Amino acid sequence: MKILLVNGSPNQHGCTYTALSEAAKTISENGIETEFFWIGKKAIPGCIACYKCAEKKRCVFDDIVNEFTEKAQNADGFIFGSPVYYAGMNGSMMSFMDRVFFSASRKEPHPFMLKPAAAVVSARRAGTTAALDSMNKYFLHGQMLVVGSRYWNMVHGNTPEEVKQDEEGMQVMRVLGRNMAWVLKLKEAGEKMNIPLPKQEDIRIATNFIR
Repeated sequence: MKILLVNGSPNQHGCTYTALSEAAKTISENGIETEFFWIGKKAIPGCIACYKCAEKKRCVFDDIVNEFTEKAQNADGFIFGSPVYYAGMNGSMMSFMDRVFFSASRKEPHPFMLKPAAAVVSARRAGTTAALDSMNKYFLHGQMLVVGSRYWNMVHGNTPEEVKQDEEGMQVMRVLGRNMAWVLKLKEAGEKMNIPLPKQEDIRIATNFIR
């Protein structure tokens, strides 16, 4: 079993990475493999609503988004991390998640459906809960199992060293890691008992507010 930890910060080994690393440590201690995926510093175009992904089963922009969705097929769980910019994700991370989740919904099998996921955010001071809210909406829309901790999944600090001094935040990351590992083991146990996945309705109903 493997959990992918997505680092959405432009700083590969900054505050967001420090938080994700603390979660990854306890995931590994519980016998689950971890892998980091950094979205990098290059510009990531936003979704242009061309709907070509419905035809191609991948995003029309062949960049790091398609690289990630291919890797996601073989992952069992995910933690997405982002720094807080104006009470939300940073711009590259938002473009990344928009395109990842929209194009992935066209793939078969769906790389995210009923897999555990969590969001982690890092801020100097504030804006964390708003950023978490927006990230969690991707998971809910994708029928994922949202995993929490004993508090909101956030750390505070302006440098990695300051983040490590956030004792409560570090504990939240460790608890999150254990919870993620536990959920994966429950899923594995269910599969061994031949418990089927929830039945999906064949036709998706989409109604508009204006007809």
